[in-house]
Amino acid sequence: MGIFEAVFLGFLQGVTEFLPISSSAHIRIFGDLFGWGDPGAAFTAIIQLGTEFAVLCYFWRDISRIISKWFCALPLRWKNPVAQSDPDVRLGWIVIIATIPISVLGLLFQDAIETSLRNLYMTAFVLAAFALLLGWVDRTSARSTSLESMSLRDGFLVGLGQALALIPGVSRSGGTITVGLLLGYTREAAARASFLLAVPAVMASGFFQLVKSSGEGTLVLGPTILAALVAFAVGYAVIVWFLKLVSTKSYTPFVLYRIALAGVVVVLLATHTIEAI
Repeated sequence: MGIFEAVFLGFLQGVTEFLPISSSAHIRIFGDLFGWGDPGAAFTAIIQLGTEFAVLCYFWRDISRIISKWFCALPLRWKNPVAQSDPDVRLGWIVIIATIPISVLGLLFQDAIETSLRNLYMTAFVLAAFALLLGWVDRTSARSTSLESMSLRDGFLVGLGQALALIPGVSRSGGTITVGLLLGYTREAAARASFLLAVPAVMASGFFQLVKSSGEGTLVLGPTILAALVAFAVGYAVIVWFLKLVSTKSYTPFVLYRIALAGVVVVLLATHTIEAI
């Protein structure tokens, strides 16, 4: 992998990771389109570390407060214990519970995730199908509940939505946002939940793939690290822009984009410009 390829894929990851349009699908599609081939699930998982560090930086105050209060709410002999009913403590539990589905399913279906589920026909279908679902939910949901009011049950359901992102084309943010809206949360609440819930799952996946790939000698670390750094810088800017956007605008542009991209992928496959596998 060359420097230009690494920078381009890192930029692509940074732009698409937090938008409900599937970063893994874009990396898979553009890798084939430019003749680079599929960079692989390991490369994709590792450069996602860059965008998750952007989340850590942007939400550092929120994350540190949640972690601090969660520990203070444990049944230990703290001088000033925090009640389990505290919204930040509940968010801490929600992040833990919501991480379980993607962790379990990721391990159970690891081989399929790295092989058959990366078929571009599957990606095109999923891009279009989830676009229609997101568009319908965005138009019909109540969008009235704040993130601080999220229950443990809702957190688990949002975690199931996040787990769907194991299939390229679903989009991790798209899955969590869609379920969040379906449960009646505001657009901003669903987006913020998507950011917070992604941190442990994506970090664990990235470091797991890093250790696994370094042992197998199948990954060139230099370009991969460069791509992750680019993804970090671009991802941070996208977080700022996206949170401002969803507070006033609908997800319709992303719905239309997903459908258009699915159509382009089908045409490229039909003309053998790119290959499905």
